[in-house]
Amino acid sequence: MKPDDANGNLPPGERPFRVLLIAGSQRRQYNCPGVDSKARTLMLRMADRLPGEWEIDVEDLGNVYGRARIQACNACVSTSMALCVWPCNCYEKGDSAEPDLMWDLDLYARLDLADAWAVIGPVNWYAPSTNLKAMFDRLVCMNGGNPREELIGHKDPERAMALEHSPEWAELSVNHLEGRTAAFFCYGDGGGDELDGSGRPKILRHPEYFDPGAEPFEHGRDAYAPLVWQCRYGGVEVPDALWRYEEFGNGKKYSDNQAEDMVREPEVMAAFEAWTDDFAAFVHAKGKVRPGRWRAFGYQPPSHHLDDLKLKWREVRMSLGRPPAGSSPAEQQEMGLNRDATFRPARSEATRNAG
Repeated sequence: MKPDDANGNLPPGERPFRVLLIAGSQRRQYNCPGVDSKARTLMLRMADRLPGEWEIDVEDLGNVYGRARIQACNACVSTSMALCVWPCNCYEKGDSAEPDLMWDLDLYARLDLADAWAVIGPVNWYAPSTNLKAMFDRLVCMNGGNPREELIGHKDPERAMALEHSPEWAELSVNHLEGRTAAFFCYGDGGGDELDGSGRPKILRHPEYFDPGAEPFEHGRDAYAPLVWQCRYGGVEVPDALWRYEEFGNGKKYSDNQAEDMVREPEVMAAFEAWTDDFAAFVHAKGKVRPGRWRAFGYQPPSHHLDDLKLKWREVRMSLGRPPAGSSPAEQQEMGLNRDATFRPARSEATRNAG
C-alpha cells in the first residue's frame, strides 16, 4: 500500500512495515536518453511483488530535464565531524541558488521512516551511477553527524572543531539510521558487443594497455562495495545474501538490451524475484526498526540568518587574507599551503592565473 508518513509517529508495534525502493539509474524517458531504465522497471516489479499490507515507498533518481540534481557532498566531515550536520544542512529544500534533489524529495526523512531500503541500479564504469554515489556521499551525516547545528552557529568550522573535542560530543555523535536493513541489486551488460574474443575492447589502438585479467572486480557485485560498506560502517545491516549482481545483454548492442528485452530473459527475472522474496523474508523476520533519538522525519531546520551574517564576515576576512587567528586556514596561510585569498572564489584556478 502507499506510505502514510503519519505512521512514523506511531510506535513500531502499531504501524505497518515500511520499505523504500530506489531506482538508481540516470536514465528517464523525460530527458535526453528518451527511454526509461531497467532499474525503474525492476523497482516497479519489486513494489508489485512485496506484501500488500506493507507501506511501499518508491523513488526514481533518474535525471529529468529541469529537475534539481543531488548536490555534491562538501566533505564537511573532513574539517570536523561536528561540522557535518544530521540531516545535511549544506543545502535546503526549495533553494533556488543551489537546488538539491535530496531535500526536494525529502529523502532524509524517507530513509528514516523505512525499516529497510532496496537499491537497484546499473554498474557504470566499474562503479555505481553518479546519482547513487552522490546520494550515499550525502549520507555521510547518518554516520555520526551532528544533530544540533545551533552548537556550531549553523556552519562555523572553528566552533565545530571545538565541539568535536568536547565531552558533549560523545553523546551527540551516533549512527542515526542504525538498525535498518539495506539490500542491493546491481546489474550490467558486460560491455555489450564492444569486446573481442579476448575480452578486450574491439576499437583499441593499443590493446596491450588493457588487460582483461586485471579488471578491478572478480565479482560484479563488488562495484557496489563502497555503498555496502558505508551502510555497514554506520550500523545499517547489509546481509551478503541481499547483495547481488546479474549480468545480461552480453554480445548485444545496447539498443537491443532495454527493459523490454530484459524481462524476456527468464533467468534474470527469476534471479530478481528470488532477491525480492529473500528481502521480504529477511525484513519480516527481523521486525520493525525503532527510530533513533534525532530523526530526519519531522525535522524543521532552524533559522540561521544571524549565523549566516557572522559566517559572511568570516568569508570577507578570508578574502582579505585575514583568516581567524589560530584557525586552520590561518595556519595553512602562514605555511603557504592554500594561497586562496580572493573575492572571486567561483573563478577557476586557470582563470585566476591568467589574470
